[in-house]
Amino acid sequence: MTISKFKITKSFLLGSALSIGLSAATAIADIRFWTTEEQPARLAKQQAMAESFKAKTGISVEVIPISEKDLGTRATAAFAAGDLPDVIYHTLQYALPWAEAGILDTDAATDIVNSLGKSTFASGALSMAAVDNGVAAVPVDGWTQMVVYRKDLFDKAGLDAPTSYANVEKALKKLHNPPSMYGFVAATKVDENFMSQVLEHVFLANGVSPVDSGGFSPLDEAKTTEVLDFYKSIVKASPPGELFWQQSRELYFAGKAAMIIWSPFILDELAGLRDSAPPTINSDPTSGELASKTGIVTTFSGPSNPSGAAWGDVRYFGITTDAETDEAMKFVEYSMNEGYTSTLSIAPEGKFPVRRGNSSDSEAFVKAWSKLPVGVDRKAPLSELYAQEMIDEIVSGLSVAKRWGVSEGQLSLASKIINSQAINRIVRQYTDDEISASAAVAAMNKELSLSLIHI
Repeated sequence: MTISKFKITKSFLLGSALSIGLSAATAIADIRFWTTEEQPARLAKQQAMAESFKAKTGISVEVIPISEKDLGTRATAAFAAGDLPDVIYHTLQYALPWAEAGILDTDAATDIVNSLGKSTFASGALSMAAVDNGVAAVPVDGWTQMVVYRKDLFDKAGLDAPTSYANVEKALKKLHNPPSMYGFVAATKVDENFMSQVLEHVFLANGVSPVDSGGFSPLDEAKTTEVLDFYKSIVKASPPGELFWQQSRELYFAGKAAMIIWSPFILDELAGLRDSAPPTINSDPTSGELASKTGIVTTFSGPSNPSGAAWGDVRYFGITTDAETDEAMKFVEYSMNEGYTSTLSIAPEGKFPVRRGNSSDSEAFVKAWSKLPVGVDRKAPLSELYAQEMIDEIVSGLSVAKRWGVSEGQLSLASKIINSQAINRIVRQYTDDEISASAAVAAMNKELSLSLIHI
């Protein structure tokens, strides 16, 4: 275990020309907690949880909001100054680099996971932060991309759920009937991050990645061709034009799309709980009709990867090497145990429980989370909006959650590859019938290898 540094309470000397005296020591919190959940309502919930923790333990917590875009530079500067906070709520991208840099106390995080019960956590969330003999940080919450589909139409047509390339392609043949019903609304706008995210999901489903432990890894032609052919099939079953998240949602909400790929943040909108994004399948924008007709798939597979995968995003509690370790560990343990429902309540529609239960009830936190109200203009728990099998599917995706470069220790390189948008552009050339599959694979490998020389 990393030995924490002592924090010194500072006193201030006050003086004047007439008298000099000493003030009482300025009161400071026992530990500092950085959080990127800085919206006022979310911040208030975290402060309330900190107060509950203090009431139970006597340990005070200063909750400090940090903009997500500034988190990396702030943490680096604080580390250099020996002034890191005790606990940081952070994104996946920092877990392994910060552990390697010495910012995170991996022993403390590992001890917490082991104490709470490793088996109570979603395995995918743990594996994405895995280090030798443990984890870099404690997984808190996460979400996965989903294939969102019209379950009522699938059931009527006798179709299996779209869990695989093959099942999607079968559904396209039966359900694609434009302009009244498009089989899919695929992402085709090259310069939109939405297309990058959807493509990574589809590539992962077939076990294809542009990186390995050594860095850039040329794409396998046979497996990548399977990806390309599948993506062309869903593009051909989509409306024409430059498509991204907006068209996907609008067409599905209007009852004109059988399938889309989206994040779980659509779940409250589907149920008519958000006025800024109302379902238009009928005349009532607050109706739950579309939600009742919808199914989801998180674990998606291609022919070369029958076990499938789910594109996932996970957030973590990192205990720093500058921390008051014992106090910081108690805070994280509380936040992941007695206070875990409160932690998830900050934004339950996008905070799926990566810790599913405890020694008393293996599904305790899943049950509690499903009853938390979601929505903006109206509120309702997910358990009242969706069937239990759908709740189970939402949570199960975190067990197989993956991202390019994470397990290989190449997340930074994978991010640079994604941000280059070379894959987006060349896939679009293929789906537009401008180049062959073999030419597309060769072009991706060439452009990625050349571009990486300069980054």
